[in-house]
Amino acid sequence: MAVAAEGLGYSRYWLAEHHNTTGLAGSAPEVLAAAVASATSTIRVGAGGVLLSHYSSLKVAETFRVLHGLFPGRIDLAMGRTPGADEVTTRALQAGPEAFGDDHYPQRVADVVAYLQGGLEEGHRHAGARAMPQSPGGPDVWLLGSGSYSAGLAAARGLSFCFAHFITPAYGPLVATRYRRAFVPAAEGDQPRAAVAVSVICGETDAEAEHLASSQAVWRLGGEDDRGPVPAPDESASRLRTLDPVTRAQVAQGREKVTIGGPERVRDEVTALADAFGVDEVMVVTVVHDPAARLRSYELLAEAFGLGDTPQ
Repeated sequence: MAVAAEGLGYSRYWLAEHHNTTGLAGSAPEVLAAAVASATSTIRVGAGGVLLSHYSSLKVAETFRVLHGLFPGRIDLAMGRTPGADEVTTRALQAGPEAFGDDHYPQRVADVVAYLQGGLEEGHRHAGARAMPQSPGGPDVWLLGSGSYSAGLAAARGLSFCFAHFITPAYGPLVATRYRRAFVPAAEGDQPRAAVAVSVICGETDAEAEHLASSQAVWRLGGEDDRGPVPAPDESASRLRTLDPVTRAQVAQGREKVTIGGPERVRDEVTALADAFGVDEVMVVTVVHDPAARLRSYELLAEAFGLGDTPQ
């Protein structure tokens, strides 16, 4: 999929982190990023994102310094604060008492950035520890979020920010605006950089896309920790017709998080979202049953936006 995305003109390929679920495979995005980067040559590759609450800041920084050393100028480190797992699995993943709670997250982000940039400030209790290997440059650092918390932290630290519209579609443009207004440059010349991540299902026609989307609608009815593989669309469409009113309302609510349609409809809706957020970069994720249909969705999007026509 990443090789195809590179050939189609996409500029980034990010891999998410989830745990203890049979429906999502990415429990180690840094390993997947290495595999993807080694199979491609120009597209930027990264974790979207590393769930920082589980790990040592030094270990995260070193992992991505190694990736940057192997693939200089192509690595992104995007970090999030969600646990990405059920409560029991979260406890099993935690690196230690310091890992618990949002109170520690801003400092852990600051430590990762400091390690990547050469070292911690004097007086820090881990001063003297360095993220190795030392080499020119480093990965691009992003914060991920579906609300104002991470946006505010990204602005205060002078970091790039990506809003997860596919999780929380409400208030996103307002969050992006506040991020840009509050942005404090970490270095001379730094400018705010925001993106929006959108769930998209593109088919040859609107009707085909809606049929494909029935799989995701049914799949999302289960909790994240007990979702299995994405069901087939025929089976899913049949089940959707038999839902009780409460579940049907739940499906309708989830529909607001997804852009579904043929190429023209999707292009117009995604462009409108980008305009509303004031961004020039949109990240898309397609969740469907058939890998071939997933690839075709990305192909149709690339054609609709002319990705192969101009440098991205």
